[in-house]
Amino acid sequence: MTNVSNESVEKVGSSSGASRLFASLAVLLCLVFGFIIWKFVMGNPANFENGDPNNHPLPGNFLGMVYKGGIVVAALIGLLTMTVVFSLERFAVISKAAGKGEVGKFVQEIQVSINAGKIEEAMEACDAQQGSVANVVRAGLVKYQEMKKEGYTSEEATEAIQKEIEEATTLEMPMLEKNMIVLATLVSIGTLVGLLGTVTGMIKAFSALATAGTPDSTALSASISEALTCTATGIGTSTLAIVMYNTFTTKIDRLTYSIDEAGFAITQSYRKFRGLSK
Repeated sequence: MTNVSNESVEKVGSSSGASRLFASLAVLLCLVFGFIIWKFVMGNPANFENGDPNNHPLPGNFLGMVYKGGIVVAALIGLLTMTVVFSLERFAVISKAAGKGEVGKFVQEIQVSINAGKIEEAMEACDAQQGSVANVVRAGLVKYQEMKKEGYTSEEATEAIQKEIEEATTLEMPMLEKNMIVLATLVSIGTLVGLLGTVTGMIKAFSALATAGTPDSTALSASISEALTCTATGIGTSTLAIVMYNTFTTKIDRLTYSIDEAGFAITQSYRKFRGLSK
């Protein structure tokens, strides 16, 4: 048991280090990507009057108008890109953990096999599933076989099987909630950065209006429109982040519940076996 625990700790530590490195690099690259898009795509001289980004955008040119939102726009693009990148990364990890086929159907088939005493058949189904849930269930079934051969009591076997399932879960599924904190943070920070861009844009708009002397409603409307673009982008980022966060949280809960269901079936099957053997 100690060897299994040491292996679990080592693998979890390695996975955590790789996950932190990925998260750090992804955040940095997304921010750099956002700056490049803002500076060289939106800030392309072709989007502005007289080919000068310091001038007003060409009439109807959306990219030039968004560029005028300032450096905050670059941060917002980076945040939106982060949301997409981490959503794809979480989707890949959770899909791999689920394995082949539908998890609920797999657990039902496992329960039927276990209740019928067909442990080898259940283990073969776990091998075919090839997912983290299946690996955890298989570890519980292996321990079940060991307890059965040794003739342990129901209480002793139940405790040992549950402990094995917990250790297998620690080994197989430590990455499921990794980087979820990033999505949770993006839910709030997206809107806040968008509002920051809007506030700074409004400050610049009214400052320019104050120094101009004569009110120019057209210029003021354009400036306000540029500022509000930041809010729209920030809200869009937060909306996408919260939808993906809730979706992945639900999937993780389902996987955990599936493991609990299978673990309960294994322990109940052992109790039934001990009852019949008396």
